[in-house]
Amino acid sequence: MRILLPPSETKRPGGTGAPLRLDRLALPSLAVARTEVLDALVALSADPVAARKVLKLSDRQAGDVEHNRMLRDAPTMAAVDRYTGVLFDALDAASLDGRARQWLGRHVLINSAPLGPIGALDEIPRYRLAAGTALPGIPPLRRHWASVTSAALGEGGFVLDLRSESYVALGPIPDSTPSAYVRVVTPSRRALNHFNKKAKGVLVRALAQARPTVRSAGALLHWAAEAGVALRETSDAGVLELVVEG
Repeated sequence: MRILLPPSETKRPGGTGAPLRLDRLALPSLAVARTEVLDALVALSADPVAARKVLKLSDRQAGDVEHNRMLRDAPTMAAVDRYTGVLFDALDAASLDGRARQWLGRHVLINSAPLGPIGALDEIPRYRLAAGTALPGIPPLRRHWASVTSAALGEGGFVLDLRSESYVALGPIPDSTPSAYVRVVTPSRRALNHFNKKAKGVLVRALAQARPTVRSAGALLHWAAEAGVALRETSDAGVLELVVEG
């Protein structure tokens, strides 16, 4: 099983890892696409005024332009530790034991805007780039990433998709690849927002701690029933509902 997570706009500063190495990231077939985005983002960041306009940054966020300019030279940390926010706070990867973290490294991909899907333990620098951005010199990110990411995601087995819609658009899962998209709802089937992210983080943490063998949606549902996780099938093909109190 591979689990796809969205990234977070907020990121932890610093890091002690060596500068970014594209050849050490998951899904190496994305190397060319990654290089094109990084080159465009670093070039844009040489002009702080233009960068703030393209990236839609406020005065308070102006420092993010410098982070982007230094993307190839800045210190790195594991992606699952770099991202903060509701989902990643609920996952709380730093508190997991070594076996659980290694499981995250083998099974979890985080769908970043500048690098495409990266492994949870892939080391990345701090950056600022949203999925809807159009960088000068390359197509809008949705067009840039969609086909190459879909091809890369089609090279493995069952995929559990926990991404937001904007990041699903950056890399749709091929129809030929077994997958399930998770929708977070209340018992009355009302969709949630804040609790949506928290519930997904809690689910991935539970999976990392249990480390089940999952090769299909049916196997995932079987694990969830035994683990007391309220995950259920829906009438929509390929969609599962994670039920939480809202």
